[in-house]
Amino acid sequence: MRERLQKLIARAGIASRRAAEKMIADGQVTVNGKVVKQLGSKADPAEDHIKVRGKLINPKLDQQVATYILLNKPKGYLSSVSDPENRPLVTDLVPEKYGRLFPVGRLDFKTEGLIILTNDGNFANKVSSTRTIPKLYEVKVKGIPPESAIDALGKGITLEDGFRTSPCEIKPLRSAKKNAWFEIVLYEGHNQQIRKMFDAINFSAVKLRRTGIGRVRIGTLAPGAHRKLSEAEIKELMTFRKRVE
Repeated sequence: MRERLQKLIARAGIASRRAAEKMIADGQVTVNGKVVKQLGSKADPAEDHIKVRGKLINPKLDQQVATYILLNKPKGYLSSVSDPENRPLVTDLVPEKYGRLFPVGRLDFKTEGLIILTNDGNFANKVSSTRTIPKLYEVKVKGIPPESAIDALGKGITLEDGFRTSPCEIKPLRSAKKNAWFEIVLYEGHNQQIRKMFDAINFSAVKLRRTGIGRVRIGTLAPGAHRKLSEAEIKELMTFRKRVE
């Protein structure tokens, strides 16, 4: 069956669909020996020889078993499959038996918590690009922000880099003399958004942990540990239609 090349590349676990589109546009993909740069071009892996950067991907399409891993990312790991600075990677924390996996979205180097690793590019594209799937975080803030400042964050605020945040759900969890914890639900993923949000009201986020995506929760999973997503969790993330109340 003929399918779009970017979909085949994603299904082979080479890259997400968006990254695959860039590979095609950059001339890194060939079909039967001919470079294909036209997005939307199709091929049939049963009949055509498809190569990415000179390597045949047909065997990957024949043998691949879709894998979905939930990892409790510890602080000090990079959400990537490679790093020129040789820093620890989230992919180092899962067994090699799962094959080549890549993270769905990103958590910054200092942030902990739930991240999904997969070889299913279509799943990764769906979960990371949609603005309907909520992401749940817990954040520890140095100092006690006034209620007016927290209300402003909930309504949306302009960050120092010029990005205007959408309204979010934010509520206090607990506080002490020198710090406070908040729960935040975001539907977008601007780079280091939560840290920058608190910077904008002159408070620092000193600890940040993602605890949920959609209705999937990290639960009691220890830092550095992982588990497979259930079939129900995979289906729900792929078909998520509305926000959690």
